[in-house]
Amino acid sequence: MGNKVLVAYSSKYGATAEIAEKIGEVLHQADLEVDVLPVKSARDLKPYSAVVMGSAAYMFRWRQDAVSFLRKNQKRLLELPLWLFSSGPLGKGDPVELLKGQRYPKSLQPLIETLKPRDIAVFHGFVDMKKLNFFERFAFKNAADSQGDFRDWNAINAWASSIADTLTKNL
Repeated sequence: MGNKVLVAYSSKYGATAEIAEKIGEVLHQADLEVDVLPVKSARDLKPYSAVVMGSAAYMFRWRQDAVSFLRKNQKRLLELPLWLFSSGPLGKGDPVELLKGQRYPKSLQPLIETLKPRDIAVFHGFVDMKKLNFFERFAFKNAADSQGDFRDWNAINAWASSIADTLTKNL
Protein backbone atom coordinates (compact mmCIF):
# COMPACT_ATOMS: atom_id res chain seq x y z
CA MET A 1 0.00 0.00 0.00
CA GLY A 2 2.88 2.42 0.67
CA ASN A 3 2.45 6.11 1.29
CA LYS A 4 0.00 7.08 -1.44
CA VAL A 5 -2.58 9.68 -0.43
CA LEU A 6 -5.77 10.61 -2.25
CA VAL A 7 -6.93 14.21 -2.08
CA ALA A 8 -10.44 14.08 -3.52
CA TYR A 9 -12.65 17.12 -3.96
CA SER A 10 -15.95 18.41 -5.24
CA SER A 11 -15.86 21.95 -6.60
CA LYS A 12 -18.46 23.91 -8.52
CA TYR A 13 -16.36 26.82 -9.79
CA GLY A 14 -12.81 25.72 -8.98
CA ALA A 15 -12.06 27.36 -5.61
CA THR A 16 -12.27 24.09 -3.67
CA ALA A 17 -10.24 22.37 -6.38
CA GLU A 18 -7.50 24.98 -5.83
CA ILE A 19 -7.56 24.25 -2.09
CA ALA A 20 -7.26 20.51 -2.83
CA GLU A 21 -4.32 21.18 -5.16
CA LYS A 22 -2.57 23.19 -2.42
CA ILE A 23 -3.13 20.37 0.09
CA GLY A 24 -1.74 17.89 -2.43
CA GLU A 25 1.29 20.10 -3.01
CA VAL A 26 2.05 20.29 0.73
CA LEU A 27 1.70 16.51 1.09
CA HIS A 28 3.94 15.97 -1.93
CA GLN A 29 6.59 18.26 -0.42
CA ALA A 30 6.59 15.90 2.59
CA ASP A 31 7.64 13.06 0.24
CA LEU A 32 4.21 11.51 0.07
CA GLU A 33 2.86 10.21 -3.22
CA VAL A 34 -0.35 12.13 -3.90
CA ASP A 35 -3.24 11.98 -6.36
CA VAL A 36 -5.51 15.03 -6.44
CA LEU A 37 -8.75 14.09 -8.16
CA PRO A 38 -12.37 15.17 -8.41
CA VAL A 39 -14.49 12.76 -6.36
CA LYS A 40 -16.18 11.58 -9.57
CA SER A 41 -12.78 10.36 -10.85
CA ALA A 42 -11.74 8.69 -7.57
CA ARG A 43 -13.23 5.27 -8.17
CA ASP A 44 -10.80 2.82 -6.59
CA LEU A 45 -9.42 3.53 -3.12
CA LYS A 46 -7.36 0.33 -2.89
CA PRO A 47 -4.03 2.01 -3.81
CA TYR A 48 -4.33 4.62 -1.05
CA SER A 49 -3.09 4.59 2.53
CA ALA A 50 -4.99 7.79 3.47
CA VAL A 51 -7.72 10.06 2.10
CA VAL A 52 -8.34 13.78 2.35
CA MET A 53 -11.76 14.74 0.95
CA GLY A 54 -13.17 18.21 0.50
CA SER A 55 -16.38 19.74 -0.71
CA ALA A 56 -17.54 23.18 -1.63
CA ALA A 57 -20.41 24.18 0.62
CA TYR A 58 -23.38 26.24 -0.52
CA MET A 59 -25.82 27.40 2.15
CA PHE A 60 -23.82 24.93 4.20
CA ARG A 61 -24.74 21.94 2.09
CA TRP A 62 -21.96 19.79 0.71
CA ARG A 63 -22.09 18.98 -2.97
CA GLN A 64 -23.98 15.78 -3.70
CA ASP A 65 -21.09 14.05 -5.45
CA ALA A 66 -18.94 14.53 -2.31
CA VAL A 67 -21.64 13.01 -0.12
CA SER A 68 -22.06 10.13 -2.60
CA PHE A 69 -18.29 9.54 -2.53
CA LEU A 70 -18.35 9.17 1.28
CA ARG A 71 -21.37 6.87 1.24
CA LYS A 72 -20.17 4.73 -1.66
CA ASN A 73 -16.70 4.29 -0.15
CA GLN A 74 -17.75 4.09 3.49
CA LYS A 75 -16.41 0.56 4.05
CA ARG A 76 -12.95 1.37 2.65
CA LEU A 77 -12.81 4.78 4.36
CA LEU A 78 -13.32 3.07 7.72
CA GLU A 79 -9.98 1.31 7.13
CA LEU A 80 -8.02 4.47 6.27
CA PRO A 81 -6.95 7.65 8.00
CA LEU A 82 -9.46 10.24 6.77
CA TRP A 83 -9.50 14.02 6.88
CA LEU A 84 -12.39 16.16 5.65
CA PHE A 85 -12.66 19.81 4.69
CA SER A 86 -15.17 22.17 3.22
CA SER A 87 -14.88 25.62 1.74
CA GLY A 88 -17.58 28.17 1.52
CA PRO A 89 -18.04 30.68 4.32
CA LEU A 90 -17.58 34.21 3.01
CA GLY A 91 -16.60 37.35 4.86
CA LYS A 92 -14.23 38.12 7.65
CA GLY A 93 -13.76 36.14 10.84
CA ASP A 94 -13.30 32.53 11.83
CA PRO A 95 -15.05 30.35 9.24
CA VAL A 96 -16.37 27.92 11.88
CA GLU A 97 -17.80 30.81 13.89
CA LEU A 98 -19.47 32.13 10.74
CA LEU A 99 -21.19 28.73 10.54
CA LYS A 100 -22.23 28.87 14.20
CA GLY A 101 -19.79 26.10 15.16
CA GLN A 102 -20.81 23.64 12.46
CA ARG A 103 -17.96 21.81 10.71
CA TYR A 104 -20.25 19.80 8.44
CA PRO A 105 -23.95 19.72 7.53
CA LYS A 106 -26.12 18.29 10.33
CA SER A 107 -27.72 15.91 7.85
CA LEU A 108 -24.35 14.15 7.54
CA GLN A 109 -23.81 13.67 11.28
CA PRO A 110 -24.54 9.90 11.34
CA LEU A 111 -22.21 9.29 8.39
CA ILE A 112 -19.43 11.52 9.76
CA GLU A 113 -19.66 9.91 13.20
CA THR A 114 -19.38 6.48 11.58
CA LEU A 115 -16.37 7.45 9.47
CA LYS A 116 -14.54 9.06 12.41
CA PRO A 117 -12.31 11.45 10.43
CA ARG A 118 -9.07 12.55 12.10
CA ASP A 119 -10.07 16.18 11.61
CA ILE A 120 -12.64 18.30 9.82
CA ALA A 121 -11.53 21.73 8.62
CA VAL A 122 -13.64 24.59 7.34
CA PHE A 123 -11.96 27.09 5.05
CA HIS A 124 -13.24 30.38 3.73
CA GLY A 125 -14.48 30.37 0.15
CA PHE A 126 -14.16 32.46 -2.97
CA VAL A 127 -16.89 34.10 -5.03
CA ASP A 128 -15.95 35.17 -8.54
CA MET A 129 -18.98 37.07 -9.81
CA LYS A 130 -17.95 36.40 -13.43
CA LYS A 131 -18.41 32.65 -12.92
CA LEU A 132 -21.83 32.79 -11.27
CA ASN A 133 -25.08 32.08 -13.05
CA PHE A 134 -27.81 34.73 -13.27
CA PHE A 135 -29.57 33.67 -10.05
CA GLU A 136 -26.33 33.47 -8.07
CA ARG A 137 -25.23 36.92 -9.28
CA PHE A 138 -28.62 38.29 -8.26
CA ALA A 139 -28.25 36.80 -4.76
CA PHE A 140 -24.79 38.39 -4.33
CA LYS A 141 -25.64 41.68 -6.06
CA ASN A 142 -26.19 43.60 -2.82
CA ALA A 143 -23.66 41.70 -0.72
CA ALA A 144 -20.38 43.35 -1.69
CA ASP A 145 -18.80 42.27 1.61
CA SER A 146 -19.32 38.63 0.56
CA GLN A 147 -17.68 38.94 -2.85
CA GLY A 148 -14.08 38.02 -3.50
CA ASP A 149 -11.45 35.56 -2.33
CA PHE A 150 -11.58 34.92 1.42
CA ARG A 151 -9.44 31.79 1.42
CA ASP A 152 -6.73 31.78 4.09
CA TRP A 153 -3.78 30.06 2.42
CA ASN A 154 -1.75 30.10 5.65
CA ALA A 155 -4.51 28.15 7.43
CA ILE A 156 -4.77 25.72 4.50
CA ASN A 157 -1.00 25.18 4.46
CA ALA A 158 -0.90 24.68 8.24
CA TRP A 159 -3.72 22.11 8.12
CA ALA A 160 -2.12 20.23 5.23
CA SER A 161 1.24 20.29 7.05
CA SER A 162 -0.36 18.74 10.14
CA ILE A 163 -1.72 15.93 7.95
CA ALA A 164 1.69 15.45 6.35
CA ASP A 165 3.33 15.29 9.81
CA THR A 166 0.85 12.65 10.96
CA LEU A 167 1.22 10.56 7.82
CA THR A 168 5.01 10.67 7.62
CA LYS A 169 5.21 9.49 11.23
CA ASN A 170 2.68 6.69 10.77
CA LEU A 171 3.16 5.32 7.24
